[in-house]
Amino acid sequence: MKAAAKNRWIGFEKGNKELVLRKVEDAKDELQAQLKMLENGEVCVEGVHDLKRRKLVTKEKSIWYSLQKGPEFVTKRKILATDVTREHLKSGDWKDLEFKDYNYGAHGQPIAIGYVHSLLEVREAIQNILLEMGFSEMPTNMFVESSFWNFDALFQPQQHPARDSHDTFFLRAPATTTQLPDDYLEKVKQVHQSGGYGSKGYGYDWKRDEAEKNLLRTHTTAVSTRMLYKLAQEKPFAPKRYYSIDRVFRNEAVDRTHLAEFHHIEGLICDYGLTLGDLIGVLEDFFSRLGMSKLRFKPAYNPYTEPSMEVFSYHEGLKKWVEIGNSGMFRPEMLLPMGLPEGVNVIAWGLSLERPTMILYGIDNIRDLFGPKVDFNLIKNSPICRLGL
Repeated sequence: MKAAAKNRWIGFEKGNKELVLRKVEDAKDELQAQLKMLENGEVCVEGVHDLKRRKLVTKEKSIWYSLQKGPEFVTKRKILATDVTREHLKSGDWKDLEFKDYNYGAHGQPIAIGYVHSLLEVREAIQNILLEMGFSEMPTNMFVESSFWNFDALFQPQQHPARDSHDTFFLRAPATTTQLPDDYLEKVKQVHQSGGYGSKGYGYDWKRDEAEKNLLRTHTTAVSTRMLYKLAQEKPFAPKRYYSIDRVFRNEAVDRTHLAEFHHIEGLICDYGLTLGDLIGVLEDFFSRLGMSKLRFKPAYNPYTEPSMEVFSYHEGLKKWVEIGNSGMFRPEMLLPMGLPEGVNVIAWGLSLERPTMILYGIDNIRDLFGPKVDFNLIKNSPICRLGL
């Protein structure tokens, strides 16, 4: 009806649209002609568009393939040779073999390789830094230490809270040791009880039984104590730079930044005339080589150093300042009983290996770095840590 009205084949009476009037005698049926053209394959774009609009036709897509035999067509599959074997050479049929083409773009089987742990990466980097700064490594193969070398020789009083079971793992077997230097032990006892070398001491009854208790070392400063005592026995005195990196053990409450077992890094310089300014300069040089230039120093208390400083670095992942180490100058009450000459000072610092690694790798939970809950994919996918050398 609409098409007929549009082509003016019909009309409507004025005032009465229900009455249809014929306007032409003969109407040419173009729709039928278009459909016949479409059936015969004679496509008219404009006509097809009109037919689709009127929903008289739909568009369908057909794909046809033509298959023909190729030059290498065979009815039976032929296996191509991949290599010349001893049998081929022996029989002489290698001349008639057809070989499979080499695919130089094919990937081989993935090679099973090991991955270096992030802690070992940073440990090696720190070790190289300390060696470049002229330090020599101290032996750290004694996880079990006596209370004497771990505490008493450091001028740490026997009633100090760090020596009780809340912070220290004591051994049951063997619970004690008697392998202590008696002459040096007597000097340590004297300086604890009544002082000496300008000190008043602590004024308490020092007990050898307490010093002989075995424990898991709480810091590698016990190693430093042994090395300084050994250095004091060497004559004449020669300045030294020592470092150590190894495990220590403390009865800590495990959380995001603390473990009961961790790695301790320690460095010390023994020479005449050293000051606190020298210590700050060494620390800034050392940590800047690690890529940690944002440092803060805070006064602190240690029984065996005076003055003492805590070292803080800004952790970009945690968005806060994190304590990364402790430092100070060893007290005369510790050094002079060993036999070191007067005027010789020792500056030292210690830090954990885990916290700088967390800062450098952006890890905010120490348990993701070290311990039984470490995800191997973290080690596998971690980029190589390049320090700011």
